[in-house]
Amino acid sequence: MGIIHELVKDIPVPKMIKVKQHFDDSKIENFEAVLQEKLRVEKIKEKIRPGMSIAVAVGSRGVDRLVDMTRETVSFLKELGANPFIVPSMGSHGGATAQGQIDVLAHLGVTEDSVGAEIRSSMEVIKVGELENGLPVYIDKLASEADGIVVINRVKPHTAFRGRVESGIMKMISIGLGKQKGAEACHQLGFKYMAEHVPAMAKMIIDKYPILFGVATVENAFDKVAVVDVLATEEIEEKEVELQAKAKELLPKLFFDKIDVLVIDQIGKNISGDGMDPNITGRYPTPYAHGGPDVTKMVVLDLTEETEGNANGVGTADFTTQRLVDKMDRETTYANGLTSTVVAPTKIATTLANDKEAIQAAIKTSNILNFTDVKMVRIKNTLVLSEIEVSEALLDYVKDHPNLEIIKEQTEIQFDEKNNLF
Repeated sequence: MGIIHELVKDIPVPKMIKVKQHFDDSKIENFEAVLQEKLRVEKIKEKIRPGMSIAVAVGSRGVDRLVDMTRETVSFLKELGANPFIVPSMGSHGGATAQGQIDVLAHLGVTEDSVGAEIRSSMEVIKVGELENGLPVYIDKLASEADGIVVINRVKPHTAFRGRVESGIMKMISIGLGKQKGAEACHQLGFKYMAEHVPAMAKMIIDKYPILFGVATVENAFDKVAVVDVLATEEIEEKEVELQAKAKELLPKLFFDKIDVLVIDQIGKNISGDGMDPNITGRYPTPYAHGGPDVTKMVVLDLTEETEGNANGVGTADFTTQRLVDKMDRETTYANGLTSTVVAPTKIATTLANDKEAIQAAIKTSNILNFTDVKMVRIKNTLVLSEIEVSEALLDYVKDHPNLEIIKEQTEIQFDEKNNLF
C-alpha cells in the first residue's frame, strides 16, 4: 500500500444506474436476396465475361455478413462464367505475411470452403505510379494480373481523419489492395492528408486497373447490415460519399455531451482498429477527426482475449490497470503504431494496481469540486452500447432524454477481493 493507494483510497465511487440507449435497429432481413438483386442489374452484369479471372478483395475485420457477402458475390461471378479468387486485402495486417493474411481471413470466417473460391495470398505488389507529391501507389500483384477486380467492404467513419470518403471501398482499393507497401505509403505523410490521399490513390488504381465494381454495406448501431449496395466503377466515389453520410447517421453513440469519467471495461483490435472506437469516446488518436462526447478522464480496464495482446488505444486513455499492462504484447502493439505512424495510442496510460484505484484516480483528477457529483459512464466496450451504466449525477438527464431509459435503479459498484470489477 504505497503513496498512490493513499492518494486515492478516500475518493468515493458513485452508485450506478443501468440505462438502455435506444437506436435505430433497422436491418436487412433477407440479405442474400437483396444483394443478388443489386448484383443482377445490367450495368454490373455487362462487366463480366465468361472465362474472366476476377480477384475479389476481402479483408476488413468485424464486418457483418462478410462471409455471406463474399459467397454471394463469388456465386454471382461464377454463374456468369467467370473464375473468381479471393485476394486478402488488409494492408499490413496478419503480420504482413501471406500466410498471416490467410489466417486473418480464416478468423473472419472466410475460407475456400465457406465462400466457394480459392484464396491466393501474396505480399508482392506492383507500383502503379506516384501522386503529384511523390507518394508511390501500389497494388497487389496477383490482383493486378486478373482480368477484373471486385472490392468488398463496409463503409463507416474513420477514426483518425474526416473527409468525403473515409473507410470503405476506396480505402480498400488504396490501402487494402496496396498491402504493406501501400499502407505505409498512404500513411507516410500522416492522417492530416489522408482525406486527399485515399481517394487520389484509389482513383489512380481505378484508372489503370480493371476495378469492376464494389460491394458495400452500411451497418446500424448494433453492427447489423442496414444498407447493401453494388457500386459500378464509374459511381464508386459518388455513391460512397452518400453511404458515408448514412453510416454517420446510423453510428451508435453515447447520448451525453459532457462526461467527467468514462470507464471502458475492455479494448481490443476486434472491437476497433483503435482498441475502442474514437467516434464513440470522443477521444481521437489524431487532431484530424472530431465528434462524440467531451470526456475529461477515461479509464480502460482490460483487453479482450481476441486482441491477443495488441493494446493499441491504451495510450488514448488516461488510466489503465496493471492487469491490462500484464497482458500487453508490446511488439505487436508498437508495430501497429509504426505502420500507422500514430504512436500516441500505443503508449501506456498511467497504470494503477486494480480497477477500483484506476476509477478512483480518474474521479480524483476529473476537475470537479465535489467528487460525489461525478458524471460517470461505464460501458463494456464501444461495440456494446445498448445497455450502459451511469452515475447518480446523470439521473435527471437520463429521465429527460428521449433515447434513454432507466432499466435498473442505482446500486453500489461491486468489486472482488482484488478490487477488480465483477
